[in-house]
Amino acid sequence: MSFESFALRADVTIVDGRQSETALSVARGTGRLLKALGFTCISEMSLTSGRRADLVALGGDGEIVIVEIKSSIADFRADTKWPEYRWHCDRLFFATAPHVPAEIFPEEAGLIIADGYGAEVLREAPVHKLAGATRRSMTLRLARLGASRLQSLIDPSGGYEVDL
Repeated sequence: MSFESFALRADVTIVDGRQSETALSVARGTGRLLKALGFTCISEMSLTSGRRADLVALGGDGEIVIVEIKSSIADFRADTKWPEYRWHCDRLFFATAPHVPAEIFPEEAGLIIADGYGAEVLREAPVHKLAGATRRSMTLRLARLGASRLQSLIDPSGGYEVDL
């Protein structure tokens, strides 16, 4: 396998059938924004609390950002677990599509508007610095999950976990 074909295959969003086309589009655009801001990003990451974050991003300085994607008003209203994501990140954002009204999202989190091509931060997220032990745990979890997913691309039948 050449490096070029591997690089194309490595740009993968984990899709488990729960995501709508809108949510996948928002995830793609948000991932591009996070990359432009200097973050690396993992989609669909299980947290130690048992919750599953839509996007978890790691900055070069160790900052951890979680982005919860909401594809509609109904999707947002059905979610009461989002405050728990704060336990696992320095900043929490919602990301949504342009057709979803921005005013439904709480001020306690940042807000990103995205489509399949890019995204824009409408509101910055408040900073809630993680405790050192939590930061270490999240950073290790991100690294292990990213390495496992990458290895599964190289060796699809090797039995690597895509969610640790």
